[in-house]
Amino acid sequence: MTRIVALLLCLCSIDAAAQVAAQLERGNGPEPSTLDAHRCQEVACGNVLRDLFEGLVSEDAAGRLIPGMAEHWQMSADGRVWTFHLREGLRWSNGEALTAPAIVASFRRAFAPETAAPFAEQFDAVLNANDVQSGKSPPATLGIDAPDARTIRIRTTRQVFLPALLTLPIAFPVYLPAVARHGNQHTRPGRLVSNGAYRLVAWTPQANLTVERNPRFHAVADVRIPRVRFHVTEDAAAELQRFVAGDLHITETVPPQPLPQLRERFGERLRISPYIGAFWLGMNIARPPLEDDPRLREALSLAVDRDTLTRYVTGFGETPAYGIVPPGIPGYRAAKIHWADWDQPQREARAKALYRAAGYSERNPLTIELRYNTSTPHRRLSLAVASMWRDTLGVRVRLRNEEWKVFVQNRRQRAITQVFRGGWIGDVADARNFLGAFATADGVLNWPGYDDPRYRALFANADAAHSEAARNAWLHAAETRLLHAHALIPLYFYTSKHLVSPQVRGFEANPLDRHPSRWLRLSQ
Repeated sequence: MTRIVALLLCLCSIDAAAQVAAQLERGNGPEPSTLDAHRCQEVACGNVLRDLFEGLVSEDAAGRLIPGMAEHWQMSADGRVWTFHLREGLRWSNGEALTAPAIVASFRRAFAPETAAPFAEQFDAVLNANDVQSGKSPPATLGIDAPDARTIRIRTTRQVFLPALLTLPIAFPVYLPAVARHGNQHTRPGRLVSNGAYRLVAWTPQANLTVERNPRFHAVADVRIPRVRFHVTEDAAAELQRFVAGDLHITETVPPQPLPQLRERFGERLRISPYIGAFWLGMNIARPPLEDDPRLREALSLAVDRDTLTRYVTGFGETPAYGIVPPGIPGYRAAKIHWADWDQPQREARAKALYRAAGYSERNPLTIELRYNTSTPHRRLSLAVASMWRDTLGVRVRLRNEEWKVFVQNRRQRAITQVFRGGWIGDVADARNFLGAFATADGVLNWPGYDDPRYRALFANADAAHSEAARNAWLHAAETRLLHAHALIPLYFYTSKHLVSPQVRGFEANPLDRHPSRWLRLSQ
């Protein structure tokens, strides 16, 4: 009898362990600002949305483009008409048929002025997209239509590699009946209707959200993990401790620590790889004190020792940045500031001269605010930059940290910001993706308020170019002009860094650092 009880207890414990292992626990950084695919603008919501939704085109675990809702597509001879043929039997997570007209209606909603989609400008090549977004033309004039129930046709005004853009959340289909019924609350559990590998089942604000396998997904047989829980992990040090305790299978990042010790401690669980992303500080040049004097802005940029930052503060193989576009973009020669090859004493001497020329001194120091979203790495970096400005120039710096949603709102409004944490993670491996935000003076992603007709002309020339080489040359000229306006302070180019449990299989490094849960599996 005792042996039977022991055996039953053992079987129960094995079953319980299997149930626990059936749920993937992921660190995800800050609270997602939204689960409205058309309004997402940051990594935290993008990670979740790539589990919940699928676009016409998708990506595999290594970041390669694969069929999504569309089983195949073709481009016209002139490169300006793309035709996508949908899979048969596509369904929303609520069981309703997902047809081409519904996808077209979703695209029209994405570009409607009232949606205010932050990534809409990435699709300015689509016929009439800009006029629709600005309200000059009705949504029906958008160059996206449905010749039949299983065909989507997209017309563009210039040649553009459209499939890569269609992996962005703004290109995911939003279920419009739920938007009409619930408004902004259509993203809540029980209301959010999606079409991807998972569906939303729970969301506890500032804690976590849970998704479960969507039985109506066309490739559900290949989705190995039944449930995934995304945890809010703004504090990287606390996230590491949760990983060590076994509460997380994957971390969103790793806190700044000496790399050799981390490698010794975590071995193959530490995953570091190249990442197409740039980190910079933005300066609000639409308001004083940075509005009228590029000398002051350049002095602040010169005074930052990027080698020290990447060696001792970030410390994960990041490379010092003197440009906006990171290395690794095929065919593009990245620009850099003219003093990039100076040593740091030369830069600091020039910084002091420019600072004095701008009217500041030890008796009349600049007082400025540096704003960042709550995060251990961002706090460490902001402290280091503030120290460099103080020691080199005598600048008095006030540090302001804010919860992510508040920070994003303040940065966009340009009303109270002075210097702020910025940067860009590549959506596609294209220099234009990093430079496009600054081509529209009032664009929602133009956080510094950069307004330069010459830059816009260079950007327009790139869009009108008839060869990839000419296009990249014009983009290089635009990047150079932007750099020498000193609206941004480039600091470093990213590496991706995660801790990944040995239980997790299928986690592959890729340049855009995207890891949809549908490609992962858990072992006992």
